[in-house]
Amino acid sequence: MNSKQLVVFREVMRTGSFSEASRILYRTQPAISAMIASLESELGYKLFLRRSGRLIPVPEAHYLFEEASEILERLRNVEQNMTRIGNLEQGELRVVCMPGPSVILVPQLVTRFLENRRDVRLTLLTRSSLQVRHLVATQKFDLGLADLSDHVPEDSNLLRFEPVTYDCVCALSEKDPLASRSVITPQDLAQRDIAALFAAHSTYGRTAEAFASHGVPFRPRFETQYFYPLLSFVEAGLACAVIDPLSAESYRLSRGDAGRVTFRPFRPAVPFTAAVVMPQHRPLSKLAQAFAEILHDDLNVHHRRYSDLS
Repeated sequence: MNSKQLVVFREVMRTGSFSEASRILYRTQPAISAMIASLESELGYKLFLRRSGRLIPVPEAHYLFEEASEILERLRNVEQNMTRIGNLEQGELRVVCMPGPSVILVPQLVTRFLENRRDVRLTLLTRSSLQVRHLVATQKFDLGLADLSDHVPEDSNLLRFEPVTYDCVCALSEKDPLASRSVITPQDLAQRDIAALFAAHSTYGRTAEAFASHGVPFRPRFETQYFYPLLSFVEAGLACAVIDPLSAESYRLSRGDAGRVTFRPFRPAVPFTAAVVMPQHRPLSKLAQAFAEILHDDLNVHHRRYSDLS
């Protein structure tokens, strides 16, 4: 028994006629008769009787009609759903993101991506970069965005990375006299309070090295786990900070013209690497692949924007 037989059988049951079924299905009447005969042969009994020129379904035919109708409807729904999935109109997207970009940057990107995809379900989780890599490596999430500024992760054999490396920027209060300068150096910050990431993060060490290369002590007054909270101290005029461009962009998007922090290039360069993280041994769904491409493109847009500050 196959779907073609069920389609023909259902139409014969609906119309009560081989000839009418052949007209609706654009098949010859002998072809319809042969299809029903093959179905009856497989079942081992007749499904229709002829009486006075009329086609009479046996009781078993009514049962088969109900089952066939349900099966064919399910097949139709599956076909439609698979078409919608292929067109990125339906499905599920699971994204895990490091804290900074998860505040504004990635949610706004997801919003644009899903604006006309009403039947796509989204899970967006905020975790540390180490947890991002773990959750993607264990295939609990489709993809992630993580900080790769530290050493190559141990789970790199389970993951694929599409990295973008930025030069960190200096965050200053808009009222700070240094905001008028085109580039900020460690000497400019020698007498300023500094806000920085915690000492174990690689960016802390690289910033300290940049200060040391110019003979300026690096003794942060404020330390936080993530970049974005540093901007509260900068906004209040309590400190300056060397931060990643993604956190700077999140601030710009969230505050717009009301923002009280300005960003300037910092030299010598303090590199920061962000990467789209994907499973190495499992293909992405079409939906996840499309979002991964858009996310990586967006990272490159921000790279160009903050490179142009120089």
